[in-house]
Amino acid sequence: MSVLVYTENWDGKFKKLSFELVSYASEVAKMINTSVTALSIGKIEDSELIKLGRYGAGKIISVENELLKILDSQAYSSVISEIAKKENSSVIIISNNNTGKAVAPRLSVKLRAGVGSGVSRLPLNTNPFTVYKKTYSGNAFAHVVIKSEIKILTLAQNSFELIETVDNSTIEKMTVNVDSSLARTKVQNVLKQTDKILLTDADIVVSGGRGMKSPDNWAPLTELANVLGGATACSRPVSDEGWRPHEEHTGQTGKIIAPNLYIAVGISGATQHLAGISGSKYIVAINNDKEAPIFEAAQYGIVGDAMKILPKLINAVKELKK
Repeated sequence: MSVLVYTENWDGKFKKLSFELVSYASEVAKMINTSVTALSIGKIEDSELIKLGRYGAGKIISVENELLKILDSQAYSSVISEIAKKENSSVIIISNNNTGKAVAPRLSVKLRAGVGSGVSRLPLNTNPFTVYKKTYSGNAFAHVVIKSEIKILTLAQNSFELIETVDNSTIEKMTVNVDSSLARTKVQNVLKQTDKILLTDADIVVSGGRGMKSPDNWAPLTELANVLGGATACSRPVSDEGWRPHEEHTGQTGKIIAPNLYIAVGISGATQHLAGISGSKYIVAINNDKEAPIFEAAQYGIVGDAMKILPKLINAVKELKK
Protein backbone atom coordinates (compact mmCIF):
# COMPACT_ATOMS: atom_id res chain seq x y z
CA MET A 1 0.00 0.00 0.00
CA SER A 2 1.28 3.49 -0.79
CA VAL A 3 0.33 7.06 -1.57
CA LEU A 4 0.87 7.82 -5.25
CA VAL A 5 1.40 11.43 -6.29
CA TYR A 6 1.43 12.51 -9.92
CA THR A 7 3.97 15.30 -10.38
CA GLU A 8 3.45 17.33 -13.52
CA ASN A 9 6.49 18.87 -15.21
CA TRP A 10 6.94 21.76 -17.60
CA ASP A 11 9.56 21.24 -20.31
CA GLY A 12 11.34 18.72 -18.12
CA LYS A 13 11.35 20.91 -15.00
CA PHE A 14 9.29 20.78 -11.82
CA LYS A 15 7.72 23.87 -10.29
CA LYS A 16 6.76 24.69 -6.73
CA LEU A 17 3.38 23.07 -7.39
CA SER A 18 5.01 19.64 -7.81
CA PHE A 19 6.96 19.92 -4.56
CA GLU A 20 3.82 21.10 -2.76
CA LEU A 21 2.01 17.95 -3.92
CA VAL A 22 4.81 15.67 -2.71
CA SER A 23 4.97 17.47 0.66
CA TYR A 24 1.22 16.99 1.05
CA ALA A 25 1.42 13.34 -0.02
CA SER A 26 4.20 12.73 2.50
CA GLU A 27 2.05 14.01 5.36
CA VAL A 28 -0.94 11.94 4.20
CA ALA A 29 1.32 8.88 4.05
CA LYS A 30 2.32 9.43 7.68
CA MET A 31 -1.34 9.51 8.67
CA ILE A 32 -2.00 6.09 7.15
CA ASN A 33 1.43 4.66 7.98
CA THR A 34 2.71 4.08 4.46
CA SER A 35 5.20 5.46 1.93
CA VAL A 36 5.09 7.92 -0.97
CA THR A 37 5.64 7.06 -4.60
CA ALA A 38 6.03 10.01 -6.98
CA LEU A 39 5.15 9.46 -10.63
CA SER A 40 6.67 11.57 -13.40
CA ILE A 41 5.63 11.24 -17.04
CA GLY A 42 7.91 12.52 -19.78
CA LYS A 43 11.60 12.95 -20.41
CA ILE A 44 13.22 14.34 -17.27
CA GLU A 45 16.83 14.22 -16.14
CA ASP A 46 17.67 12.30 -12.96
CA SER A 47 19.07 15.49 -11.43
CA GLU A 48 15.57 16.97 -11.66
CA LEU A 49 13.72 13.83 -10.59
CA ILE A 50 15.77 13.49 -7.44
CA LYS A 51 14.43 16.84 -6.23
CA LEU A 52 11.13 15.09 -5.46
CA GLY A 53 12.96 13.02 -2.85
CA ARG A 54 13.73 16.13 -0.85
CA TYR A 55 10.04 16.50 -0.04
CA GLY A 56 9.29 12.95 1.05
CA ALA A 57 9.04 10.73 -2.03
CA GLY A 58 10.59 7.35 -1.18
CA LYS A 59 10.29 6.01 -4.71
CA ILE A 60 10.29 8.08 -7.90
CA ILE A 61 8.89 6.37 -10.98
CA SER A 62 9.82 7.89 -14.31
CA VAL A 63 7.78 6.90 -17.36
CA GLU A 64 8.77 7.80 -20.90
CA ASN A 65 6.86 6.99 -24.06
CA GLU A 66 6.59 8.81 -27.39
CA LEU A 67 2.79 8.63 -27.13
CA LEU A 68 2.97 10.56 -23.85
CA LYS A 69 4.95 13.55 -25.15
CA ILE A 70 1.68 15.49 -25.41
CA LEU A 71 -0.72 15.63 -22.49
CA ASP A 72 -3.85 13.63 -23.28
CA SER A 73 -6.14 12.95 -20.32
CA GLN A 74 -7.20 9.56 -21.68
CA ALA A 75 -3.65 8.28 -22.13
CA TYR A 76 -2.36 9.82 -18.90
CA SER A 77 -5.22 8.45 -16.77
CA SER A 78 -4.56 5.01 -18.25
CA VAL A 79 -0.87 5.18 -17.27
CA ILE A 80 -1.54 6.57 -13.79
CA SER A 81 -4.15 3.87 -13.07
CA GLU A 82 -1.72 1.15 -14.21
CA ILE A 83 1.02 2.48 -11.92
CA ALA A 84 -1.46 2.84 -9.04
CA LYS A 85 -2.40 -0.84 -9.36
CA LYS A 86 1.25 -1.94 -9.51
CA GLU A 87 2.09 0.12 -6.43
CA ASN A 88 -1.08 -0.96 -4.62
CA SER A 89 -1.86 2.72 -3.98
CA SER A 90 -4.76 3.44 -1.66
CA VAL A 91 -4.53 7.23 -2.09
CA ILE A 92 -3.71 9.10 -5.29
CA ILE A 93 -2.91 12.81 -5.17
CA ILE A 94 -3.05 15.18 -8.15
CA SER A 95 -3.08 18.95 -8.49
CA ASN A 96 -6.44 20.67 -8.78
CA ASN A 97 -5.34 22.49 -11.94
CA ASN A 98 -6.58 21.96 -15.50
CA THR A 99 -4.58 18.74 -15.82
CA GLY A 100 -5.89 17.33 -12.55
CA LYS A 101 -9.47 18.28 -13.36
CA ALA A 102 -9.20 16.40 -16.66
CA VAL A 103 -7.40 13.32 -15.33
CA ALA A 104 -9.07 12.74 -11.93
CA PRO A 105 -12.60 11.88 -13.21
CA ARG A 106 -11.24 9.38 -15.76
CA LEU A 107 -8.99 7.90 -13.10
CA SER A 108 -11.94 7.64 -10.74
CA VAL A 109 -13.87 5.51 -13.23
CA LYS A 110 -10.90 3.26 -14.01
CA LEU A 111 -10.12 2.58 -10.34
CA ARG A 112 -13.69 2.81 -8.98
CA ALA A 113 -12.33 5.47 -6.65
CA GLY A 114 -14.04 8.30 -4.82
CA VAL A 115 -12.73 11.81 -5.45
CA GLY A 116 -12.14 14.64 -3.02
CA SER A 117 -11.67 17.63 -5.34
CA GLY A 118 -10.00 20.88 -4.42
CA VAL A 119 -8.96 19.86 -0.91
CA SER A 120 -6.93 22.46 0.93
CA ARG A 121 -5.94 20.72 4.16
CA LEU A 122 -4.79 17.34 5.35
CA PRO A 123 -7.58 14.77 5.86
CA LEU A 124 -9.49 15.42 9.06
CA ASN A 125 -9.80 11.70 9.73
CA THR A 126 -8.64 8.46 8.13
CA ASN A 127 -11.44 6.25 9.46
CA PRO A 128 -13.76 7.25 7.95
CA PHE A 129 -11.55 9.01 5.42
CA THR A 130 -12.73 12.63 5.66
CA VAL A 131 -11.36 15.59 3.72
CA TYR A 132 -11.83 19.34 4.00
CA LYS A 133 -12.65 21.58 1.04
CA LYS A 134 -13.98 25.07 0.47
CA THR A 135 -17.38 25.46 -1.18
CA TYR A 136 -19.69 28.25 -2.39
CA SER A 137 -16.84 30.32 -3.77
CA GLY A 138 -14.89 30.07 -0.55
CA ASN A 139 -17.78 31.29 1.63
CA ALA A 140 -18.29 27.90 3.30
CA PHE A 141 -16.51 24.61 3.79
CA ALA A 142 -17.47 20.96 3.56
CA HIS A 143 -16.29 17.76 5.20
CA VAL A 144 -16.39 15.05 2.53
CA VAL A 145 -16.29 11.36 3.49
CA ILE A 146 -14.75 9.07 0.86
CA LYS A 147 -15.85 5.47 1.39
CA SER A 148 -14.20 3.75 -1.59
CA GLU A 149 -11.14 1.54 -1.11
CA ILE A 150 -9.05 3.85 -3.31
CA LYS A 151 -9.24 7.62 -2.78
CA ILE A 152 -8.28 10.36 -5.24
CA LEU A 153 -7.49 13.83 -3.88
CA THR A 154 -6.91 16.92 -5.99
CA LEU A 155 -5.00 19.53 -4.00
CA ALA A 156 -5.82 23.22 -4.34
CA GLN A 157 -2.75 25.13 -5.47
CA ASN A 158 -0.77 27.06 -2.87
CA SER A 159 -2.75 25.55 0.00
CA PHE A 160 0.04 23.52 1.62
CA GLU A 161 3.54 24.46 2.75
CA LEU A 162 6.69 22.91 1.33
CA ILE A 163 8.23 20.48 3.82
CA GLU A 164 11.78 19.36 3.12
CA THR A 165 12.97 16.08 4.58
CA VAL A 166 15.90 13.65 4.46
CA ASP A 167 16.28 12.32 0.92
CA ASN A 168 16.29 8.52 0.86
CA SER A 169 14.63 8.19 -2.52
CA THR A 170 15.31 5.82 -5.38
CA ILE A 171 14.55 6.37 -9.05
CA GLU A 172 12.93 3.64 -11.10
CA LYS A 173 12.60 3.87 -14.86
CA MET A 174 9.43 2.12 -15.90
CA THR A 175 8.15 1.11 -19.32
CA VAL A 176 4.42 1.08 -19.93
CA ASN A 177 2.39 0.09 -22.94
CA VAL A 178 0.18 2.89 -24.19
CA ASP A 179 -2.83 2.24 -26.39
CA SER A 180 -2.28 4.53 -29.39
CA SER A 181 -6.04 4.99 -29.74
CA LEU A 182 -6.05 6.84 -26.39
CA ALA A 183 -3.41 9.40 -27.35
CA ARG A 184 -5.45 11.42 -29.82
CA THR A 185 -4.51 14.97 -28.85
CA LYS A 186 -2.49 16.80 -31.50
CA VAL A 187 -0.63 20.08 -31.01
CA GLN A 188 -0.65 22.24 -34.13
CA ASN A 189 1.21 25.25 -32.79
CA VAL A 190 2.85 26.43 -29.55
CA LEU A 191 3.10 30.05 -28.45
CA LYS A 192 5.05 30.71 -25.25
CA GLN A 193 5.16 33.78 -23.07
CA THR A 194 8.72 34.62 -22.15
CA ASP A 195 8.47 38.23 -21.03
CA LYS A 196 6.36 37.84 -17.89
CA ILE A 197 5.33 35.47 -15.10
CA LEU A 198 2.39 33.23 -15.88
CA LEU A 199 -0.67 34.24 -13.88
CA THR A 200 -1.31 30.72 -12.56
CA ASP A 201 2.31 30.39 -11.36
CA ALA A 202 2.62 33.77 -9.67
CA ASP A 203 2.99 34.12 -5.89
CA ILE A 204 2.02 37.78 -6.16
CA VAL A 205 -0.74 39.14 -8.42
CA VAL A 206 -1.71 42.78 -8.98
CA SER A 207 -5.16 43.03 -10.51
CA GLY A 208 -7.20 45.93 -11.84
CA GLY A 209 -10.90 46.56 -12.35
CA ARG A 210 -13.13 49.20 -13.87
CA GLY A 211 -12.12 51.52 -11.06
CA MET A 212 -8.92 52.09 -13.05
CA LYS A 213 -11.25 54.11 -15.36
CA SER A 214 -9.19 53.69 -18.54
CA PRO A 215 -6.63 51.34 -20.11
CA ASP A 216 -4.35 54.37 -20.24
CA ASN A 217 -4.11 54.26 -16.44
CA TRP A 218 -2.65 50.76 -16.31
CA ALA A 219 1.04 51.73 -16.26
CA PRO A 220 1.42 52.14 -12.46
CA LEU A 221 -0.42 48.87 -11.84
CA THR A 222 1.94 47.04 -14.20
CA GLU A 223 4.94 48.76 -12.60
CA LEU A 224 3.84 47.66 -9.13
CA ALA A 225 3.58 44.06 -10.36
CA ASN A 226 7.07 44.31 -11.86
CA VAL A 227 8.76 45.69 -8.75
CA LEU A 228 7.05 43.01 -6.64
CA GLY A 229 8.08 40.28 -9.05
CA GLY A 230 4.45 39.38 -9.69
CA ALA A 231 1.93 39.00 -12.48
CA THR A 232 -0.90 41.25 -13.65
CA ALA A 233 -4.58 40.30 -13.80
CA CYS A 234 -7.95 41.95 -14.27
CA SER A 235 -11.67 41.58 -13.65
CA ARG A 236 -14.05 40.35 -16.35
CA PRO A 237 -15.50 43.79 -17.27
CA VAL A 238 -11.97 44.99 -17.99
CA SER A 239 -11.18 42.10 -20.34
CA ASP A 240 -14.64 42.39 -21.96
CA GLU A 241 -13.97 46.05 -22.69
CA GLY A 242 -10.67 45.09 -24.30
CA TRP A 243 -8.59 47.06 -21.82
CA ARG A 244 -6.58 43.94 -20.98
CA PRO A 245 -6.14 40.52 -22.67
CA HIS A 246 -8.65 37.79 -21.74
CA GLU A 247 -5.79 35.60 -20.49
CA GLU A 248 -5.53 37.97 -17.49
CA HIS A 249 -9.19 37.61 -16.52
CA THR A 250 -9.58 36.07 -13.06
CA GLY A 251 -12.88 34.90 -11.65
CA GLN A 252 -15.47 32.17 -11.89
CA THR A 253 -15.48 32.40 -15.69
CA GLY A 254 -11.77 33.12 -15.99
CA LYS A 255 -8.63 31.82 -14.29
CA ILE A 256 -8.88 30.40 -10.78
CA ILE A 257 -5.74 31.42 -8.90
CA ALA A 258 -4.36 31.13 -5.37
CA PRO A 259 -1.34 33.41 -4.95
CA ASN A 260 0.21 34.31 -1.62
CA LEU A 261 -0.71 37.95 -2.21
CA TYR A 262 -3.53 39.35 -4.37
CA ILE A 263 -3.74 43.13 -4.70
CA ALA A 264 -7.14 44.19 -6.07
CA VAL A 265 -7.10 47.74 -7.44
CA GLY A 266 -10.40 49.33 -8.39
CA ILE A 267 -12.25 46.02 -8.20
CA SER A 268 -15.66 46.08 -6.54
CA GLY A 269 -15.59 42.41 -5.52
CA ALA A 270 -18.50 40.75 -7.29
CA THR A 271 -19.20 37.16 -6.24
CA GLN A 272 -18.02 35.83 -9.61
CA HIS A 273 -14.65 37.53 -9.21
CA LEU A 274 -14.16 36.43 -5.61
CA ALA A 275 -14.81 32.84 -6.68
CA GLY A 276 -11.62 32.94 -8.71
CA ILE A 277 -9.33 34.46 -6.08
CA SER A 278 -10.75 33.17 -2.77
CA GLY A 279 -7.81 30.77 -2.42
CA SER A 280 -5.39 33.69 -2.05
CA LYS A 281 -3.59 33.72 1.29
CA TYR A 282 -3.73 37.50 1.59
CA ILE A 283 -5.96 39.95 -0.27
CA VAL A 284 -5.26 43.68 -0.27
CA ALA A 285 -8.04 45.90 -1.65
CA ILE A 286 -7.61 49.44 -2.97
CA ASN A 287 -10.89 51.19 -3.77
CA ASN A 288 -12.36 54.65 -3.36
CA ASP A 289 -15.73 53.15 -2.34
CA LYS A 290 -15.53 52.11 1.30
CA GLU A 291 -18.71 50.04 0.86
CA ALA A 292 -17.24 47.90 -1.94
CA PRO A 293 -17.77 44.15 -1.25
CA ILE A 294 -14.07 43.46 -1.90
CA PHE A 295 -13.26 44.85 1.55
CA GLU A 296 -15.24 42.02 3.18
CA ALA A 297 -12.95 39.46 1.53
CA ALA A 298 -9.71 41.40 2.05
CA GLN A 299 -7.37 41.14 5.01
CA TYR A 300 -6.11 44.67 4.33
CA GLY A 301 -7.87 47.58 2.68
CA ILE A 302 -7.01 51.08 1.51
CA VAL A 303 -9.82 53.55 0.76
CA GLY A 304 -8.74 56.14 -1.74
CA ASP A 305 -7.82 57.07 -5.30
CA ALA A 306 -5.75 54.28 -6.88
CA MET A 307 -3.88 56.72 -9.09
CA LYS A 308 -2.57 58.48 -5.97
CA ILE A 309 -1.99 55.34 -3.92
CA LEU A 310 -0.17 53.20 -6.52
CA PRO A 311 2.82 55.55 -7.00
CA LYS A 312 3.32 55.66 -3.22
CA LEU A 313 3.20 51.87 -3.01
CA ILE A 314 5.70 51.56 -5.85
CA ASN A 315 8.11 53.97 -4.14
CA ALA A 316 7.72 52.16 -0.82
CA VAL A 317 8.55 48.79 -2.40
CA LYS A 318 11.56 50.26 -4.19
CA GLU A 319 12.82 51.73 -0.89
CA LEU A 320 12.50 48.36 0.84
CA LYS A 321 14.50 46.70 -1.94
CA LYS A 322 17.44 49.07 -1.65
